[in-house]
Amino acid sequence: MCIKVVEFKVSYKIFQGSGAMKDKIEQIRQVHAQFIHGVVRAVHNLDDRRELDRALAVAEENGWTDAVRAARLILDGRRDTGILAGLDEEDHAIISGILEGLQNPATLPEVSARADGSFAAPGLASMIAMACRGNVQALQALSVMGEQMTAHGGDMAHISGRLRQLLDGERDQEKLTAGMSAKSGSLMLSILDELAKLDHH
Repeated sequence: MCIKVVEFKVSYKIFQGSGAMKDKIEQIRQVHAQFIHGVVRAVHNLDDRRELDRALAVAEENGWTDAVRAARLILDGRRDTGILAGLDEEDHAIISGILEGLQNPATLPEVSARADGSFAAPGLASMIAMACRGNVQALQALSVMGEQMTAHGGDMAHISGRLRQLLDGERDQEKLTAGMSAKSGSLMLSILDELAKLDHH
């Protein structure tokens, strides 16, 4: 299992917004479907827990601290919505998705479904930036992620094919988007925008 990643009624404030907000939440969860499933499985299986713990350690070292902390609280038995306090929008969507999945597995996102990858741009850019600075664990995580993206197909597979160029320092928009669909190209531009922000920090 890679980092792929309960019946009482819960009304999360994040779900009370517009249809567009709900769609965004579902897209975020779809991008992180493997992680969400991984945590739910690990709650019930000690062997999966050991493997997930290793993946969580890597994720934490790569800066995903809040979601990892919340996931560990769930693994330790917490099921209350208090663990959502202080999480940003993305982490909130992921962790609340885990809680819902523990209540009702039917709510879990489909691992095989093709998500809109635009919500993955900040995370990918962060990993690429760290790998470019010599972070070996980030490079290893990107290698695994690249394989998953290729297997996933669609837009994410197109991005996977350009990861090596990004890691080698290529930032030319025309070169990196050559031959891509409009959707894949848009995702690549989002990644480049995020990398530019990180480079200025």
